[in-house]
Amino acid sequence: MAGRFVDGDGWAICSAGHQHWGRHGAAGLLLRTVGEGGADHVLLQRRAWWTHHGGTWGVPGGAKASWETPEEAALRELGEEVEMAVEGVIVERVHHDDHGGWSYWTVIATVDTPMTATPRGRETAEMRWVASTTVASLDLHPGFAATWPQLGP
Repeated sequence: MAGRFVDGDGWAICSAGHQHWGRHGAAGLLLRTVGEGGADHVLLQRRAWWTHHGGTWGVPGGAKASWETPEEAALRELGEEVEMAVEGVIVERVHHDDHGGWSYWTVIATVDTPMTATPRGRETAEMRWVASTTVASLDLHPGFAATWPQLGP
C-alpha cells in the first residue's frame, strides 16, 4: 500500500488551536518485545530531517483514513515507513490521546523477539530497538514525549 492516497492526509486544528497531521486523526505502532532477562525493548523510528520535528524519535505512524480503525492505520503506516515482517505481531491495546477535535491513537503491540527493521522510503532515517528504560533520554518527538510516561515501563 506504499504511496496510497489517504483521505486523511492534510493538516487539522484541534480545539486548543494546535496544528496536527491527519484530517481524521493519526495512529502509530509502538512495538514491544521482552528480551533475555526480561529487558523490555521498543522499536523506535528516527524521523527524516525534513519531516515535521525531523531528527526526533517516535513510533512509525501517520494520518488515519476515514475508513480505517486505529489498528489498521498503524499497521498500514508501519508498512509504508518500515521494511520488516509483521508475522507474530499481537495487538494488545490502543491508547487514545484526545486533543479536542483531533486524536492520536498509539497501537501497542508485542512480538516474541526483536525483528529486523530498516527504513523504507524517505520519512524514516533510522529504526532501532531501544531499552524502555532509556527511551526518555532520547530526543523524542514532542507528542511521543508527552505520551511516553503513559505507555512506557
